[in-house]
Amino acid sequence: MDKIRLIDVYRRTNLYKCNRYHCIIDVKHSIWKENRNVANPEISIVCPAYNEEEGIGLFLEKLIPVMEGLGRTYEIVFVNDGSRDHTLEVLRQEKKKYAHIRIINLSRNFGKEAALTAGLEYARGDAVVAIDTDLQHPPEVITEFVQKWEEGYDVVVGKRLSRTGEHPLKKLAARLFYTLHNKISDIEIPADIGDFRLMSRKVVDALKLLPENQRFMKGVFAWVGFKTAVVEYYQEERASGTSSFNGWKLWNFALDGITSFSTVPLRVWLYLGFVIATISFVFGLWIAVKTIIFGVETPGYASTMVMILFLGGIQLMGIGILGEYIGRLYKEAKRRPVYIVEGEY
Repeated sequence: MDKIRLIDVYRRTNLYKCNRYHCIIDVKHSIWKENRNVANPEISIVCPAYNEEEGIGLFLEKLIPVMEGLGRTYEIVFVNDGSRDHTLEVLRQEKKKYAHIRIINLSRNFGKEAALTAGLEYARGDAVVAIDTDLQHPPEVITEFVQKWEEGYDVVVGKRLSRTGEHPLKKLAARLFYTLHNKISDIEIPADIGDFRLMSRKVVDALKLLPENQRFMKGVFAWVGFKTAVVEYYQEERASGTSSFNGWKLWNFALDGITSFSTVPLRVWLYLGFVIATISFVFGLWIAVKTIIFGVETPGYASTMVMILFLGGIQLMGIGILGEYIGRLYKEAKRRPVYIVEGEY
């Protein structure tokens, strides 16, 4: 380490009046601690960010005191998911103030699931916390996460006791989605539990083994298992900006969740087809009996058209669901990476 670097570290120790021996000891300790932060932090905070230039400063003001209070070495891994505003520039300015920050800049907007995956793969901590930067996930809860981790839990999830700031229709849609998903899927996803969680290193390593690139992270988190604890918290309104999720994105997100962890939508068409075929056979038999035995002809242009349109609609719906699964297979077969990193800062 050069002389300028030693002087810089020495100044940060605030020991101008101490004797030379103690200054050297403290300088060495500061150098070791900084290297420990860079090479092998105890805790990694993973923060996907998309168009969050307004809220990053406030987020760090809340987060940094919490992390310093833990008394553990840490890093904050921001994943810039192709933001269209000045998020990257703001992050680089913040990095000049906080040495703990690392910035993973993706080449374009790959979506939150991909950004979260990138953060987990780049995180180096013994424990990794996934958190949003909009302050709907209160950083203070991380202290409770770490306490549970120290007690031996590999996964500590945050459970929302409220969904402040969300539209009533979104709350209803979320409730219906979790109910439907848990009824037809092999993996149960608890309601009101999102991505806000702590995971031990072995959990993160297990997640990195999963090969799929079409990811529904809530389901993936539930699939890997491990000893889990729950910490309850109250979700606040966004500190700044607006959510990038809209109704269409949420609908596609729900489809990804169901098709990723259930084949019931495929199976149901077998049963539905059997029922419709049975009804059609019975109806046709009844018409034949009426015509042959009773001599009653059954005029039915309108009813025939209704049946044709009904069956056509059913078939198109079935083909659509089949197409969802085939589309996923097509994307997986190409084996494209989940994300591409433009640079690391």
